[in-house]
Amino acid sequence: MTIPVVPKDSGKNVARQLGETEVSYYLPSRENGVNDMYLHLGFRAPVDLVTSSRVRLIWAILRQRHPLLAAKVRMNGYEDITFEYQPIQIVDDSIAEAETALEFRTQNKDDLIDSYLNGPRTLSNDRLSYLFISSPEGQSDDAETEHNWMLCTTHYIGDGMALHATANDFFTLLGNDNDEAKLRALLHSELTSNKPDGAESQLPLSIEARLPKTPNARIFEAMATVDHLLSQRKLIGGHAFPRRSGKERKTVVPTVPFDSDKTKNILKKCKANGVSISSAIFALCNIAWARTHKIGREEPMMMYSALNLRPYVPANERLNNSYWFLAIGYFNIVLPTFYPPNSTEAAIFWHRARSVKTQTAKAAKSPMLVSRSHAMAKERGLRSRIWGMQDDGVECTLKMPKQILFEDDKPAPSKALIGLSMLGNLDGTYKHATFPLVTLHTLTSGSRQRQGGMLLFGYTFVGKLWLSLGYDMNGFDDEVVQGFWKHLLAAVDELLSN
Repeated sequence: MTIPVVPKDSGKNVARQLGETEVSYYLPSRENGVNDMYLHLGFRAPVDLVTSSRVRLIWAILRQRHPLLAAKVRMNGYEDITFEYQPIQIVDDSIAEAETALEFRTQNKDDLIDSYLNGPRTLSNDRLSYLFISSPEGQSDDAETEHNWMLCTTHYIGDGMALHATANDFFTLLGNDNDEAKLRALLHSELTSNKPDGAESQLPLSIEARLPKTPNARIFEAMATVDHLLSQRKLIGGHAFPRRSGKERKTVVPTVPFDSDKTKNILKKCKANGVSISSAIFALCNIAWARTHKIGREEPMMMYSALNLRPYVPANERLNNSYWFLAIGYFNIVLPTFYPPNSTEAAIFWHRARSVKTQTAKAAKSPMLVSRSHAMAKERGLRSRIWGMQDDGVECTLKMPKQILFEDDKPAPSKALIGLSMLGNLDGTYKHATFPLVTLHTLTSGSRQRQGGMLLFGYTFVGKLWLSLGYDMNGFDDEVVQGFWKHLLAAVDELLSN
């Protein structure tokens, strides 16, 4: 497509430094887009609704509402990395700017996702977001047509919550009878709304700047340090998928929906046993691995997941200007792998699902959560700078602090089997009634991975439970992964839906 020229002197340039969590995602992404996110939605709509001119207007509106989507990154040094954003004040200039990050294609869903995950990187320091609209050729012009919508962003500007909120806003604007005149008026309103000067008013703050500050007293700092180290020492895991190397990374995303009747039975059974579907899926992974891997049962199994930090941000910061900011922490689930004698597999499964519920609640409700999040952000930021210098062949003068409190202890194994991203009930996020002219029917999400990456997604959408496994098929013993996936799907039928 032809890339339009965007005026350079549209408004006063604003900038801010990346926070530590943002840095920890930015530095590894530079070479090949590791962790660059995508959200795909398949939908049906009348043919005259998904015109290029309407899509451009809607995309321009969203980029004005959420400036990090239209920002750039400048790296002047490992301690000096900034977001830069240039406000636009003219409607046509805003449309032209949005078009530089928009592409119309005719690919099907699988080819579209594959080209993003395994092809050349789409995003860059100068392009932090990109929108694809792909409409297969040969469709009738007088009926509803099928389309693929895919939003791609770097992970350091936001998280899954921001992706889904943007999709809901996009389809709310698309799926109504808003003509182009109304959309242009809305875009004009966004451009002329009262936005005070300054980076803090236009570029959303980092999560570290939003979270409550921890006391500066030395006694609290010492307590927080000890708490962080002790919490890390509990992360014991002795299981990992067997890896292989020597081949180029090839990410695949097998995705399985369970029909609405089966999903209702699953949710009903989880409720009767006092757990969420998210807790149940962690326990299902534990059972599936036990069925796949028959040795090493004396060691526990560890899985990791992201923790949504938005509820811990003060309300005035949480709702400030834009939902596009990165707000995740991390927690781990540790479960046994052995089967106790005289216990059925079903009893073991539900007991471990309740254990997941307890561990998750303990992580989310810990009075030390904020201090742990600050400590983890500093640790991840420092580690990413060290690795970044090593990758760049630069002499590294930075060092990770020694954990002197426990230096004489023999460290326990801390291998994680798999990462899980439990998105919950997305039908609570997508207000389908607000876009009556559009029918959403398929959702897949994930990210570009490093070699040997693996992440399981679980969510409910359009009344169905979906499981989606994104992994590097050339980075693992694929026979073992396929066996695990088969056992996981079978366990849903045997332990959850019957």
